[in-house]
Amino acid sequence: MTLNKLLGIIVLLIFPSLTAISQGDTSPKLKLGGAIRFNYNLSDWKDEQVTRGGDFGYDVFRLNASGSYQKLGFNAEYRFYSPSFGGHMLKQGWIEYIHNQQSSIQLGLQQVPFGLQPYNSNNWFFSIAYYVGLEDDHDMGIKWIKSFDQLQLHAAFYKNAEELNFDNASAISPNRYSYDVAGRNKEVNQGNIKLSYNIGEQKYSSIEISAMYGGLYNIITSEMGSHSASALGYRYNGKRWGLKLQAITFNKNPNDSAQYKDIIEMAAYGSSYKVAAKGQVLSSSVSYQLPIKSSLIDQILLYNDFSWFRKTKNGFNDSYMNVLGCMIATGPIYTYIDSAWGKNHSWLGPEWSNAFAEGTDNAQWHMRFNINIGYYF
Repeated sequence: MTLNKLLGIIVLLIFPSLTAISQGDTSPKLKLGGAIRFNYNLSDWKDEQVTRGGDFGYDVFRLNASGSYQKLGFNAEYRFYSPSFGGHMLKQGWIEYIHNQQSSIQLGLQQVPFGLQPYNSNNWFFSIAYYVGLEDDHDMGIKWIKSFDQLQLHAAFYKNAEELNFDNASAISPNRYSYDVAGRNKEVNQGNIKLSYNIGEQKYSSIEISAMYGGLYNIITSEMGSHSASALGYRYNGKRWGLKLQAITFNKNPNDSAQYKDIIEMAAYGSSYKVAAKGQVLSSSVSYQLPIKSSLIDQILLYNDFSWFRKTKNGFNDSYMNVLGCMIATGPIYTYIDSAWGKNHSWLGPEWSNAFAEGTDNAQWHMRFNINIGYYF
């Protein structure tokens, strides 16, 4: 293709947008934003890091874009981490058809409607549910959102998790934002449904019920297994106090040999670890917003988030996580100061590969002190 032909095609693609802009009310709208974040952490199981007083460095640079044209819209977020943390990745990216104020359809890489949303926690680390793929998960598919007076319905179908390798029998890439089944298996053909009911006219509290069922395709045996999960959650958002309670049960049944039945591999941020294939995740979160009158500080939110991963398999050791911290907002700068404690937790302790699977007998609690500072634009 010659340069002149290429320029001609670009002009033809742009011309309708230029025409719409000249019409005023029907012009397309575009919003750009993003963030740059830095992170300090001190982990008690890393002796040399403790000796030098922790490490302070780059966390992530992200770009956000959203827009609309008449009844069409889109939303995208691209993140740039360090190479050892997965490198660059698309967190979300979807197009939307807005039927009316109560109904819309989203197509693309989007948040899966499961559990308390947008998050089941307040801290920078999220909860254990995130690390087993059940909090802030994003997959490739289509989602219908319908709002009633006090009820909201989400119904979705996901063809698969975000796919970066379109090969015949390739494992998923670990360079992703949300945790997905990896290694020998792939998530495919998943259905989700979620109901959120707002209690009372003020809508300070809500009850949220969600369920999912899908396939697990095994690239070794070329056979299909299955996975399912359900969640019940309660949320209260008062003037100062906040409360989140949630119970999740999940079951992953890969079609594989006996030695691979009780453990599944999951991946994100450039690496993978093992997770018990069956269990429950129970979590609670309490927060309090301090009354602040200051020209420098806009908001201080105190919180404590606790989660427990109860593993069904006999002989497996349960995993625990507790984060005590605060979020400080100063204009466009948001700072999370967290004391994160974990037991049999891959991100909060010396055992990476098996902490969320068999775990370790007589495992100790470990602490990571973390400060994340971000400028959001």
